[in-house]
Amino acid sequence: MLPNLLPGGNPVNDNAARARFAQLWGTADLPATHGRPTSGILSAARYGYLSGLVVAGVDLDDLPDPTGAEAALENTPFVLSLETRRSAVTERADVVLPVATVAEKSGTFVDWEGRPRRFTAALGETGMLPEHRVLTALARQLGVDLDCDSTTAIGRQLADITPWAGARPDLESVLPAARPRPGRGEAVLASWRMLLDAGRLQDNEPHLAGTARTPVVRLSAATAAEIGAQDGGRVAVSSLFGSITLPLVIDDLPDRVVWIPMNSPGSQVYRTLRAGVGQVVLIDPETARAGTPGAGKAAAGKAGQ
Repeated sequence: MLPNLLPGGNPVNDNAARARFAQLWGTADLPATHGRPTSGILSAARYGYLSGLVVAGVDLDDLPDPTGAEAALENTPFVLSLETRRSAVTERADVVLPVATVAEKSGTFVDWEGRPRRFTAALGETGMLPEHRVLTALARQLGVDLDCDSTTAIGRQLADITPWAGARPDLESVLPAARPRPGRGEAVLASWRMLLDAGRLQDNEPHLAGTARTPVVRLSAATAAEIGAQDGGRVAVSSLFGSITLPLVIDDLPDRVVWIPMNSPGSQVYRTLRAGVGQVVLIDPETARAGTPGAGKAAAGKAGQ
């Protein structure tokens, strides 16, 4: 996630930091080049530049381009999945290694203040191995000793890591995006994840999932009136790739902004629309789409441009 940093926030292009970690890890040298971010890994895999991937606990629908991530897995010669349940990754993996759930292992959570909160296994003798033992065993087969057999060993290594105290690395400079200017029947997409949505931790728990809020589309009163939509009616949010139709709630939003849940039942933005927050999408009442032949297709094409 941070391919320009070593543990503890140490910049990978700092000679002293690299030398310290090379000594800590017992290696001759560490490369000064940045690694790949998630998007870079998936892009390299998709176009055949990687011979293998190790994927642990990733839901492809959480990624900005789930379809592209599936293509990356399909085009990788060898995929190893570490998982606790069946997923889109395990379906495409060459080898799946079941690993322990949180209740079956010891470890440490870090709270929002950066404070470590250690915990022990609630369920013992289940026979399931935690990820650190699986990765340690795999590394030994490759001739590398990670020394991560136990949480005690991991804690000892973490204690030896000195947090970076020098100047922070410069962030990459990017030009601001042009301000979107949606026209009539269009809106800027706004979204976020609900506390209870289509997340995988609700698998096989319909009673908890049943307490989630009903997915809706939200528009300002002026925007709803502009497209002829009524509060409680159904509105379609469309892109070039697909459409999400939900009941409308009139809410306090800026005009020509539409909000839908990021990943709730019937509203999977990345999977269906392949659009991100801030992009322009098409909005129109479901009745208008059904009553005008080809309207949805033409509208989706316009929104995808």
